[in-house]
Amino acid sequence: MLLGACNEAPKETRQVFTQDDTAVEVGKDVEILYSDSAVVRVRVTGAVLHNYVTRDNPRQEFPGGIKLEFLEPDLSVKSVLTAKNAIRQQEKGRITARDSVVMTTAKKEKLETAELIWDEKTAKVYTDKFVKVTKPGEVIYGFGLEAEQDFSYWKIIVPKGRIKVEQLDEVLE
Repeated sequence: MLLGACNEAPKETRQVFTQDDTAVEVGKDVEILYSDSAVVRVRVTGAVLHNYVTRDNPRQEFPGGIKLEFLEPDLSVKSVLTAKNAIRQQEKGRITARDSVVMTTAKKEKLETAELIWDEKTAKVYTDKFVKVTKPGEVIYGFGLEAEQDFSYWKIIVPKGRIKVEQLDEVLE
């Protein structure tokens, strides 16, 4: 007489996730560094990052606010951009900051606007919205702005306001 029994070991279930299953990745207290020739140029920080990995519209959203610090080679801060939320479109190489956007510089200049776009490739910021630039002793406002990311050079497309008389010669040149 022969007795036989099969005792199958339980199969290990392995669940495989695809890109479609994980439409969003969430990160907290995020820091992104941009460097050029091994020198850190920009530091991006945010309290919350939602990384959407969808094929049709991949993007990173900062719903809890964003802070971009544009740095000197010695890592001192040239200018700082803050906003209540932002969207980074990695394929286009730009960050669109919205809601209470403020950019300040080491030279005590301050830009305020509703929306500002930072182009990672050209190292420029721009907007077509209303802007207010405050400098020591003067306030200039208008619509539209183009500037270097560190705010070393900037221009308002349709300016309004008052400027100091001694600067008039510089403006006219």
